[in-house]
Parts: sequence; C-alpha cells; structure tokens
Amino acid sequence: MQNSQDTRLVAQGPRLGLLVLVGLLAVGLGGCAQLQQLKARMTGHRKPTVTVTPARASAPAPAPADEAPPPSLASIINRQLQSGHYAEGERQLRRYLEANPGDPAAQAMLRQLTVDPQEALGHASRPYVVRPGDSYSTLAARFLGDGARFLILARYNDSTDPSMLRVGQTLRMPASRLAAGSRPEGPAQSPGDTAPETPAAGDSGVAKARRLQNESLALLHKGQRSEALERMDQALDVDPQLPPSDADARALRKQLVSVYHQRAIVLYRDQQLDQAISLWNRVLAIEPDFEPATVYRTRALELKQRLKQF
Repeated sequence: MQNSQDTRLVAQGPRLGLLVLVGLLAVGLGGCAQLQQLKARMTGHRKPTVTVTPARASAPAPAPADEAPPPSLASIINRQLQSGHYAEGERQLRRYLEANPGDPAAQAMLRQLTVDPQEALGHASRPYVVRPGDSYSTLAARFLGDGARFLILARYNDSTDPSMLRVGQTLRMPASRLAAGSRPEGPAQSPGDTAPETPAAGDSGVAKARRLQNESLALLHKGQRSEALERMDQALDVDPQLPPSDADARALRKQLVSVYHQRAIVLYRDQQLDQAISLWNRVLAIEPDFEPATVYRTRALELKQRLKQF
C-alpha cells in the first residue's frame, strides 16, 4: 500500500516541480513589479505619462490698419480736421470716400482740404476781431453761409488748429460776395479796422462802375481771373445795368451770373431760403431775362411761405 503511494508521488514529481516553478516565477515577477513601484515612490521618479492634447485653433491675426473699416465722417472731422491734423484727416477722408463714394458731405470736406483757399474765397479780405463765443464754424455760417465750411475758412487764415480761437485775435474774412454767395455780413467795423475805399475825384456811380470794369479786364488780361471776377462783382454792385465794354467783359458777367445761380441752388436745397432769394435777386438785377433764376426764385418764395405756416 505504502509502496503504491510512493510510486504515484514519484510519477507525479516532475509535474509538481513544474507547477512549483511556475508559481515561484509568477511571485518573482509580481515582486519585481512591486519593487519597481516602491523604488519609484522612494526616489520620486515615475514613468512619464504622455498626454495628447488637440491643438487649439489659432486666433485670426488682426487686420492691418489700412484694411480696417474707415472711421465715420464725424470722427474724422472731430478728431483730425478740427484738431489741425490735415494730412491724416485727408488720408482718412480718402479711405472713407472709397467706401462711401457718393457722400456729398465728405466730398465737400475733401475739397475744402485740398483747394487753394485764396482762390476759393478770394484774395480781397477785411479784418474781423474774434469775440467771445466765436468759432470757425459760427464764423463760416455767418460770413460764408455754411458752418460746414469752417475748414476752408481756417485754412484761409493759415490756422493749424481750427479748434483754437482767441478772443481779440484778428482774422481775415473774404470781402467778395463770391465766397459766400451773398453780401458778406458782419458787425459794423470799429474805427481802425479797415479804411473805406476813397472814390476818385468826381467819380460818380456810373464812372466808378466803368473804372472797376476796366480794372477787371486788366486783371483778366494778366491771367488773374479770380481777382478779375471780384472786381467785376464790385462794378456790378455799383451799377447792375453796367453795359459790358467788350466780349471779355460780357463773358465775365455771364460767369458771375452762373456762379450766383449755382450757389443759390445749393442754398435753396439747404433751405437757406433768404440767402438764395437774395442771390437770385442779384442775378435778375444783372440779367433780367435769366429764366432759371426766375423759376427758382418763385419756388423759393413759395417754399418760404409754406414753411411759415408750420
């Protein structure tokens, strides 16, 4: 019996040895793993962990300054032109007009910024002493018939900062009616402001008008058309029925009539009716048969009457 059991143990010995070996190997491997973890905890070294993070979408780069939307017209006027930043104001105005090509106010402002103010308003001027409350805008409204023309009036006075006026400062105001489209207004001049024109001896109204017309033609022949128009304007102011002495005088009269009429239309559209009517009166005094002035003047009078009813 005993021999039989011993025989079975002997037969199973190799298999049992293999199982024991497998168990010891598993324990050894597990111990090694635990030992490695323990060693890592003790030394502070851990197996690096790789984390994959999706790349973030990059923010769009800011648009260059020239590609950004242009500022508003009011901003250009207030921040640039009113402060005398004429070069930057012109650049921004041109960009604004590229985006808004049909804006008449911006077009008019650009013209004020680029034309020669002496040519636009005339070389003849009279002094004006700045009073409290004056600004280039109020003076432009008073002397040029439109407060929005402050910029050309400031440039006419060589101002580098239209926002700055000092009480007591002396400015130049255009003396020609061509600048405003009507007779320049203003307070009575105080003594010393300017000397009144001294008429030539024996210079009657008709003779004075003829003399002024001759001076106008002399200026024209020298190539000074703007001054010639101003002098012809003075001649017709003295005598609206002054007959033209030649073809050049006739051409200057027609040009003056056209200037008055076009300016009156602008005033009419802006509902500055009194000034428009005054200009058409002027036109009809020079050219009684100028039909466009008759038609528009009638419309202006009718509109003025309707507006009084509200």
